[in-house]
Amino acid sequence: MQLTPVPTLPHRLGRRALEVWPGVAACVLIAVAATFIGRIVPILGAAVPAIVIGVAIALVRRPHERLRAGIAYSSKFLLQCAVVLLGAQLSLVSIFQVGLESLPVMLSSLAVCLFGAWAIGRAMGIEPRLRTLIGVGTGICGASAIAAVAPVIGAASAEVAYAISTIFLFNILAVVIFPAIGHLLNMDPHTFGLFAGTAVNDTSSVVATASVFSALALGYAVVVKLVRTLMIIPITVTLAVVEARRDAGSGMSARQIGKLVPWFLIGFLVVAVIHSLGVITPGLQSFLVAASIFLIAVALAAIGLSTDAAALRRAGLRPLLLGAVLWVLVAATSLSVIWLTGGFH
Repeated sequence: MQLTPVPTLPHRLGRRALEVWPGVAACVLIAVAATFIGRIVPILGAAVPAIVIGVAIALVRRPHERLRAGIAYSSKFLLQCAVVLLGAQLSLVSIFQVGLESLPVMLSSLAVCLFGAWAIGRAMGIEPRLRTLIGVGTGICGASAIAAVAPVIGAASAEVAYAISTIFLFNILAVVIFPAIGHLLNMDPHTFGLFAGTAVNDTSSVVATASVFSALALGYAVVVKLVRTLMIIPITVTLAVVEARRDAGSGMSARQIGKLVPWFLIGFLVVAVIHSLGVITPGLQSFLVAASIFLIAVALAAIGLSTDAAALRRAGLRPLLLGAVLWVLVAATSLSVIWLTGGFH
């Protein structure tokens, strides 16, 4: 009797690398082009051009079968790696200092957004996964939150692409409209930084919005935005528990809940703690942040290439309308809580 040899770990890794490299290489090429476009037009960043290029290619011609393993690998694992590296932007000191002041605004706007996504999206007949993605993208931090939540709720590539496109549209509007609102309400830089950091989602759009208002508003807005990024963790874990309970149909033990915590969120926290301890030098931090941005572009290129045009057509304009309503709700809630807590000077 002849026994079939069990492949060694290096052999399995080598075989896996051969399977995924063509698709990963295609996504990397798109990400390089997207990064170049983002440098020419900074407000776009690299993420939006990456997904737009990917979608355009997929609409013209579906990727070859040989590329699909690497595209799937990029859209999931590389995206999770990018989320881990985002932790290099945070420190415990900034979290405590800024968090205490901005927490009422952040929690209020997030609660209103998530409840609105559920209630209004349900009333509009929008598919649950898509309204969840639009809700967390609007309420937390755009593409990064969508990236973290998508694998937990089992969202399809078309839903991810639609949600990111919706979020981006209202980010552009925020850059144009929010500084004018700030000047109209006679906000000082500190107050506007709090408003921009809680009402605009993607970091690049927060930077653009705050810098249009004033250079003094920029630093505070970015720190508020990075603290707001931490909301990814409790929201993602909560969604993981809800999904597991729905599948199991019963209660869960603490140990079972612990197993649901995605590895990349643990990695995100570990990197943030390491940064807080001063182990990550400024040069290394810049590298890790740039790497996370590039990996997000690679992953979004993969998501774009995976786009199902028929599914996008079926979604229609209702999710876009939901995004508009949530965008207004978050901005209005942020302004209201800032005013109620004496933020206007």
